[in-house]
Amino acid sequence: MPILLGADPQTAAQVLTVLPQGSQVVDSAERLFGWLNAHPDEYAVLIGPSVGVPDAVALAERMRTTMPTTTVVLLRHEVDTTVLTQAMHAGVREVVAAQDLAQVGGAIQRAHALAVALRGNQASGRNHEGGRVVTIFSPKGGVGKTTMSVNLGIALMRGGENKVCVVDLDLAFGDIAITLQLFPTHSIEHAIGGESYMDEQFISQLMTPHESGLMILAAPSAPDARERVSGVLVARLLQTLREQFDYIVLDTAPAFDEQTLTALDETDECIVVATLDVPTLKNVKVALETLDVLGVAEGHRHLLLNRADEQVGISADKVEGILGMDVAVQVATSLDIAKATNAGRPLMLSAPSHPSSKAVRSLADRLMGIATDSAATPPSPRTHSSSAPAQASSDKREDSPKRFRISRR
Repeated sequence: MPILLGADPQTAAQVLTVLPQGSQVVDSAERLFGWLNAHPDEYAVLIGPSVGVPDAVALAERMRTTMPTTTVVLLRHEVDTTVLTQAMHAGVREVVAAQDLAQVGGAIQRAHALAVALRGNQASGRNHEGGRVVTIFSPKGGVGKTTMSVNLGIALMRGGENKVCVVDLDLAFGDIAITLQLFPTHSIEHAIGGESYMDEQFISQLMTPHESGLMILAAPSAPDARERVSGVLVARLLQTLREQFDYIVLDTAPAFDEQTLTALDETDECIVVATLDVPTLKNVKVALETLDVLGVAEGHRHLLLNRADEQVGISADKVEGILGMDVAVQVATSLDIAKATNAGRPLMLSAPSHPSSKAVRSLADRLMGIATDSAATPPSPRTHSSSAPAQASSDKREDSPKRFRISRR
């Protein structure tokens, strides 16, 4: 979260209205660097008008060498050419009038996008080892992400052949546990502060087992815990889970918040969930463009159409034309899905031969690189970032062992 230094109480209160929840205000350079040392994932520092230009320049120069990926935004009551020149030479990325809250908010959004892009570039340069992270994402709530996450997790288990866990990253309003009628004693909230000593034993204590063999890491019980789950914690958690599970399914929040962006950075396969209504398709279109800009899961995105009923006037062909992306799988509207959810027993378990179960299983097979037709090998990959679902590998990952199913049992 951004941190603000050197602003009087009135200015600080105004600036905080356009900063993300959890942003901090400090009153000295010592406290600023003390905070940054404890939170190396901070992506933006705002230097307020109360800090003189020479001191602000010195702070920016220090941060340029010690924290080069952190954006420094200089807030001034008046902005002139001299200040701009000095600031830019010192490594300040933006100089903004403190009273122009729209510009302040825009600067922070750009700082966050830059931080995510930098993390993404670093991630793409390393080979993930171990299990594969499958992220279920949609920018619109209520499209069935949680139901699909649970059923896909069970399908990926292949009757116990693979070890699979589902992580509820909808940290404010996650429903994975209640969907499975589980009452966990621990959640991801209990991992806060454990980044430095997180290991298999630590993680196993936070998990809740389901009767199917699926392991669940539940969301916090209180929404306010979301602010204390940092991106660093999410990244460390996923790296540890890779060592224990063949597949890690993430049910994410319907927003590009810090935790979701971090999860997307770690994603091997991204399932984008949409329904056949114009508002959802509009939001999914924007989300796909954002994923393109950030370089997330390029060539490894799969479009899942949920409640796919063409009687509403939008066909799958139209969806593909609107989104510029092939539909990987369609799950038709069915009361059986709702009944199974209300009973706490996912459709993949209660009715494995149901058409919707078969659709989810076909998606799982594609993710595992299992041919779903008469072909002996999976279809070849496509290079466009919004790839066809039948893709089993990409050029940049074709040598990775994660493209194959490796049992850890």
